[in-house]
Amino acid sequence: MTEIFDNIRKLYRFYPPAESLSPYIEFFSETDLQAAGLLIQERNFTVKLFPSFTPTIWLNLGSPYQLYNGTKPHAIDERTDVLVLRSKTIERCNAPTDNIFTVKFLPGGFEAIFGISQTKIADDVIPLQDLIPAQIIKKIKNAADFESRISLWEDYLHERKLQNVKSHYLHVVQKSIDTFLDTEMKLSLGQLADKIHMSEKSMNRYFNHVVGTGPKHYFNILRARTAVTDFLKTPEFFSPYTYGYYDMSHFYRDAIKFTGRRMAQY
Repeated sequence: MTEIFDNIRKLYRFYPPAESLSPYIEFFSETDLQAAGLLIQERNFTVKLFPSFTPTIWLNLGSPYQLYNGTKPHAIDERTDVLVLRSKTIERCNAPTDNIFTVKFLPGGFEAIFGISQTKIADDVIPLQDLIPAQIIKKIKNAADFESRISLWEDYLHERKLQNVKSHYLHVVQKSIDTFLDTEMKLSLGQLADKIHMSEKSMNRYFNHVVGTGPKHYFNILRARTAVTDFLKTPEFFSPYTYGYYDMSHFYRDAIKFTGRRMAQY
């Protein structure tokens, strides 16, 4: 199953973070065992995720799985929990007994809470116990249900957040992303820099410091992800101009570069 093209969300239950954590965390999720059981049944399956530069924690509540971060394979056993940046296409090869709890951070959100730049994650797969005490991880994993795990996570993340001050760099990056989206993704980097009252050179430095890539690369990913998602939902009403593309050919080229698939067939 491939995100955007397949409805992988039907495999999971989702929950938004508390309002105080919403600037840093996109969502919590956990495998919906009943829904996944009906869908997957007795066959192994894969979940493919495109780049997003959103640090993501995966707690393994089920069986071992194989993880490909780009082309590099990682064997994850049933006791191992990991942190990934999603700077490359990631693919998890799972058994029907897969059960994953996810904490997905917004760009820069991991640093705001943990005080560690997401640039240090890069394209590695980092054992979670290198960042969080083993007893905390065990307590969360052994909680009675999804809601209890969310409550424990939020308590822990609030505690960590109090120990770290939101940096000026993070504020500028979040403002840049919000402004880009509010202006329908039509601004060039120079126009966006002017809009937030800074130089293009400084904006580039801030993005590389916080996100781990330059603003041009990040915004190309954000635009392509958003546009392809909307195109597949309602292709008959899709307009490339809404997303800052010059024409459909421009969109098609970007979509192929991002997903590896041709949109014309849809």
